[in-house]
Amino acid sequence: MSINLEGKIAIITGAGRGIGEGIATVFAAEGAKVVCASRSVDEGEAVAEAIRKAGGNAIYLQTDIRDEAECNALVAFAAETYGRLDVLCHNAGIYPDLPMEEMPIEIWDDTINTNLRSCFLLTKPCIPIMRKQNWGRILFTSSITGPDVAQATLTAYASSKGGVNAFIKAASLELAKDGITVNAVSPGNILIPSLVKLYGEDGVKVVERNIPVGHLGEPADIAYAMVYLASDQAKFVTGQAIVVDGGQILPEDPDSFLRNE
Repeated sequence: MSINLEGKIAIITGAGRGIGEGIATVFAAEGAKVVCASRSVDEGEAVAEAIRKAGGNAIYLQTDIRDEAECNALVAFAAETYGRLDVLCHNAGIYPDLPMEEMPIEIWDDTINTNLRSCFLLTKPCIPIMRKQNWGRILFTSSITGPDVAQATLTAYASSKGGVNAFIKAASLELAKDGITVNAVSPGNILIPSLVKLYGEDGVKVVERNIPVGHLGEPADIAYAMVYLASDQAKFVTGQAIVVDGGQILPEDPDSFLRNE
């Protein structure tokens, strides 16, 4: 049996751009009916329309994942539209690049609310739906930054993603008896516009040079890892964060593999 998502109903947050757009596009290509959620109407609608033009099944709902009522409405919309909900893939996130001394508390709070609090807000309404089905996949986009490595000036982001990985461990134990698995994919550096904005063109080249496989990742690299975790075949995987980073976190000495070129 091939690994695909034929007939699955999936919510993708942050689906209007970058990694989220890649996940939504690949999920639809693999047979899922996709509910694309994002704050930007123009971006979200454009992604859903592109999926439909390619022959996939996608609809869009504007959602602010910091708001409990909107998270509840998103989950209810998907379940009521399709009669079930199989996969929640929470990808939306932000990463402000600021030294702690310069970071207003509002930006810290917004990062935690967007990246971590939202995990609870989105998971909670999925539980009774997936429990009734005795089947569900709850997935998160985490990061290597925080759980595995760190960068100065990304303290809020790193803290939020460390919290995401802790959340999936506890949630996976709580929901395992209900046939619901909880997992994450931890991307390394993926070539999307926001990465170029963060590092600059020259900085991206430096980052790429320090990835053992020799190139940055693509959104589809994260999406296909998500496809596996969302599939029937991943029924025995829960509480895990799969690192997809081209080997970036492996070298004890970051320059060691460069000396062998």
